[in-house]
Amino acid sequence: MITVRPSKDRGHADHGWLDTRFTFSFADYYDPKHVHFRTLRVMNDDRIAGGGGFPTHPHRDMEIVTYVLEGALAHKDSMGNGSVIKAGDVQYMSAGTGVAHSEFNASKSEAAHLYQIWMFPDKAGYEPAYDQKTFSDADKRGQLRLLVSPDGRDGSIKIRQDNELYAAILGEGQTVKHRLNPERHAYVQVARGSVTLNGQTLGEGDGAQISQEQALELTGVKEAEVLVFDLA
Repeated sequence: MITVRPSKDRGHADHGWLDTRFTFSFADYYDPKHVHFRTLRVMNDDRIAGGGGFPTHPHRDMEIVTYVLEGALAHKDSMGNGSVIKAGDVQYMSAGTGVAHSEFNASKSEAAHLYQIWMFPDKAGYEPAYDQKTFSDADKRGQLRLLVSPDGRDGSIKIRQDNELYAAILGEGQTVKHRLNPERHAYVQVARGSVTLNGQTLGEGDGAQISQEQALELTGVKEAEVLVFDLA
């Protein structure tokens, strides 16, 4: 079963410096039908104007993944990490027992485009943790590249949940396939471009919840970048 979440139906907030769209309930946006899917809690499509950003704020007991599409993000946190996350980078922060961080556009003039993703951890009370890795376009071109996983295999970032996150860049007509175990679920998010998912067309910003499917087949319609979650 595939349930499409059209881009236009997502929550939306425009703060001037931040133009963001919410797949799931977040901040002042609440939709009881879209609070989370399985252990996937937040999928925010953020566009941050030059010089804009989030001042220091706290989190706890959440697995936070940031996927940068355009521009760069400057990050600082209470664990002592300070870094710039560029397009192609994936940042991971396990908030655990509590962490505070800030995120600002690293440029004063150029916009940044990123996905902020939160997942529930497999248990509460972990020590906070941090990781960051780069996955080039070549790594993702025409294939599903594993970005995060519970075991850190194939150079992926190790997270504290039985979820996997893949990314693919697909040109027109390029196809990738992903098999799903019977007890697993999936979520597909089109970050840019358009694809078909098991024959259904998804455009930029569209997402899809998937359950009781044996496999996913994604084909590029227009040059596309796609995130694929394999969920417990």
